[in-house]
Amino acid sequence: MYNPFSLEGKTILVTGASSGIGKSIAIECSKMGAIIVLNARNEERLRETISQMEGKNHLIVTADLNNKNEREFLIDSSPRLDGLVNCAGITKTLPFQFVNDDDLESVMNINFTAPILISAELIKRKKISKGSSIVFISSISGVMTAIIGNTIYSASKGAINGIAKNMALDLASKGIRVNCVNPGQVDTHILDEEIITSEQLEENKKCYPLKRYGKPEEVAYAVIYLLSDASQWVTGSNLVIDGGYTLL
Repeated sequence: MYNPFSLEGKTILVTGASSGIGKSIAIECSKMGAIIVLNARNEERLRETISQMEGKNHLIVTADLNNKNEREFLIDSSPRLDGLVNCAGITKTLPFQFVNDDDLESVMNINFTAPILISAELIKRKKISKGSSIVFISSISGVMTAIIGNTIYSASKGAINGIAKNMALDLASKGIRVNCVNPGQVDTHILDEEIITSEQLEENKKCYPLKRYGKPEEVAYAVIYLLSDASQWVTGSNLVIDGGYTLL
């Protein structure tokens, strides 16, 4: 059956594949026929992800992207790729006046510096094939919206969106496409952190025209589109998936 969204025959590296959106991307891409290289810091959690995936020949590469040597190990271990999904990320809630060197460096390193350097090195080593797709999981935060106490995270995502557009221009001659997916709030065990109550959560959902948060797999479906041949004429774009939040 004809399916322009198929990932059959494609090998795709997904960082941050042990939980949340990254885990869902790995699982859903495997269902579309891709061979997945899964990366995160925790091998046990990566094996849990792989147990829910379809297909064979998937590869686990455990590496902390904060560590230069481990990033190098990830690059060395990666086969020739048809897709790269830079999903690994962290956040830090901190009012602007309390921003400090350590927090700024830790968030920017994982959310911005590491994925950029990994992408660049994979391209230099010709490990990303012509016609491939690079996808960054960004956010509406820092690009279209702002949230109190979210300054560092917003800055990291704004930086990703900026560099992705320039990457798209620089890499067009190589036939490599670069795009961002910009989700709103996605339900990834938000209550587990005990920062917000269930009542506060329900009240916040009313800010979304569709009256709910997104699901990780809904972000994964957008990533599948950008990785597939269906989006061969799409580069330098920001695909917003936010339940209508930025309409208000």
